[in-house]
Amino acid sequence: MSLWQSFRNLQPRTRVYFGLGTMAWAGLGLLLSDKAEKFFELKPTEKDKEGLKDLLPRVRRVD
Repeated sequence: MSLWQSFRNLQPRTRVYFGLGTMAWAGLGLLLSDKAEKFFELKPTEKDKEGLKDLLPRVRRVD
């Protein structure tokens, strides 16, 4: 039995609770990630930002 079929076999109320729990977990992650970044002093430096710019692909328009 696939994971999707197992999920569909749950009671509708249980599926709603599962979905709400997943959304709450994601929301907490979004809220707490900035606080954790400040707590552990993980702010990117200018050198880190420059390194990321070098990794981005460059798009050129061809006539």
